[in-house]
Order: sequence, then structure tokens, then C-alpha cells
Amino acid sequence: MKIGITGLQYSGKSTLFSTLMSHLSEESVQKHKQETERGIIKVPDPRLDKLTEMFNPRKKVNATIEYLKVPGLDQEGHRGSGLPAQFLANVKTVDVILVLARAFENPLYPHPLEKTDAVRDIQFILSEFLLNDLGIIENRIDKLAKMIMKTQAEQDKRELAVLQKCRGILESEKPISDLDLNEQEFQLIRNYQFLTAKPLLYVLNVGENDIRNIPQMTGNIREKIGDNIIITGLSAEIEHEISQLAPEDARIFMEDLGIDQPATDKLIHASYKLLGLQSFFTVGDDECRAWTIRSGTNAQRSAGVIHSDMEKGFIRAEVVSYEDLIREGSMSACRDKGLWRLEGKDYLVRDGDILSIRFNI
Repeated sequence: MKIGITGLQYSGKSTLFSTLMSHLSEESVQKHKQETERGIIKVPDPRLDKLTEMFNPRKKVNATIEYLKVPGLDQEGHRGSGLPAQFLANVKTVDVILVLARAFENPLYPHPLEKTDAVRDIQFILSEFLLNDLGIIENRIDKLAKMIMKTQAEQDKRELAVLQKCRGILESEKPISDLDLNEQEFQLIRNYQFLTAKPLLYVLNVGENDIRNIPQMTGNIREKIGDNIIITGLSAEIEHEISQLAPEDARIFMEDLGIDQPATDKLIHASYKLLGLQSFFTVGDDECRAWTIRSGTNAQRSAGVIHSDMEKGFIRAEVVSYEDLIREGSMSACRDKGLWRLEGKDYLVRDGDILSIRFNI
């Protein structure tokens, strides 16, 4: 999963990015052309930690997420002339766009729109995304209409119909993601990489004094922007301080401030929810590993996440839930109670399932 961090100037993108990358070496955080920074972090999962304690493998392998700090949206020069090509080239490659909205005051870093207003900032950024997508669609609709007059190609007609749907919802100032497109319709527009078709994660960056008010503040924004948005909050500055502390000192500091979990965990959970993702595990003496799949993925396709040969030669999946294994204490105990079971290719893998794949090539 790849998440792009963006926002207006002085919203705290650099602080949040450096916090997320705080446990990585400088060599692991890469700078690419146009100063795009990226780094891959491990997805924290207490269940994997517990399984590692139980099986004592030679290796523990967490799921991973790649974060990009996407430059471009914070450049004032683009306003009124469309989104910068640099920004578009980077953000179109991500699975989730994380929009950081400023909700703190700092006279050393004046707000680029003069006054701090998180709702206005979110609406401004969304309107930029809407206008970008609308411009692409209108140009394509004009070309398709001319092509259809000449060729009457059914594929072009189907694409035109979907784009007209998209134009309609954008003109009502709503994102393409609000459309209930079927799989065939989605495939017709997939290559356009529309910004408003991507999942948007809104993150409110508050000051230290507002940390305990985050639920109320995000609730107020949800009321004004829309109940269906995914929004969370944090103080990037405080989270950065926490990331520099020893684990026990960090725990005490978080308790004093009323922070229930690190920003990394909070953002990952929200991102998983947005994309409908979940984890299953494989365990053994060699390694314990977390694998990421979409909710509703069957056993055969889940086996393919491990290795394509497992999907091709799939026979059965041996399955036990994490909760059953921890409660019973061992695989043998789960087998004795019938909790370790055989499932066919159509079994829908659940979050926390532990799988062992039987296959034959």
C-alpha cells in the first residue's frame, strides 16, 4: 500500500513524515526527483508479535506501507492555473491520498490562506481535485463524441456513458468515489487515475492544547464536509517528540497527554479501513509473517499473495483463527477441539486467520 501525504504550506507534512520515518535510517528514506521523499515502514500488529513469541521463528516479517511526502500542492504559484504536473505525477501513483489540514496557530509559520480554518482548507483542496478531474473528463468527452460520430464503437460509447456520470457528480461538487460504479464501469476509467476516485484520508493536525478535543473537532468537520469522510486527528509536533523517546518514557508521556495510540498506528488503521484491507498470518519455525489482502478475498487468491504457485496448485487451506490459537495455547490443542480446519478455495479469509496452504504443481 502506498500513501501520499499532501496538504497546504505549513500544514505539518514534513513533521508528520519525519515522525513516520523516525525509526528508519537515512539511507532507507529516499529522495527522488522534485524532492519527493518516500520511505517504507512496518505495519505494527500486536497479533504478529504474540505469534512470534509463541513460535520463536528465525524471522518476523510485518506487512509494510510506503509513505510519500508529495510536494506541489503547497506551492502558491499553481493557484488558478491547475495542479502542478509534478504533484499530479506523484499523487497518481498512490493508493490513498492523505490530506493534512492545519488546526493549530503558530505565528512563526503564517497560514498561506491568512487564517487557520481546517474546513476551508479541506474544501479548497477537494475543489482543486474536482477541477482537475473535471478538466480531464471534459476534454475526453469532446474527443469521444467526435470519435463515436465516425466509428460508432461500442467501447467508446460505454466509456462516454461512464465519463458523463463522473462529470455529473463532479459538477455537483462531489467526488467520483461517491459514485456506485460497477466493476466494468470502473475498469473503463481506471487508467485516468482520477484524484477524486482515490480514497481520501483527512488528518487534522492540532496543537498540543487541543489533543483531548480531537474527537469533537473531527466530529465538527465531518458534519460540515460529510458523514462519509474518513477523518482522524493528531498533533504532528507532539507525535514527533514522542517518537524520539524511549518506549517507557513515550508511554508515560502519551498517558499524560491523553494519547491512546501513536500516530503511525492511527493512520494505518484508518488507511486499512478506507481500502477495505485486512491481515492474515503464516507461522512456523522459519518465519511468522503478516499478509495484507482485501476483505472478502477467498482462500485461493489469498494463497496467491504468498506465491503464485500456491494459487495455481491450490488444494486446501488449513485454517485456525488467531483468537482460537491464543486461547487454546497451541496448534495441537486447536486440532483436538476441531478449531484447526480444512477449507476449500471459496472460503473467505477473515482478519486474523492463520493459514497453511496445501498445493500441488
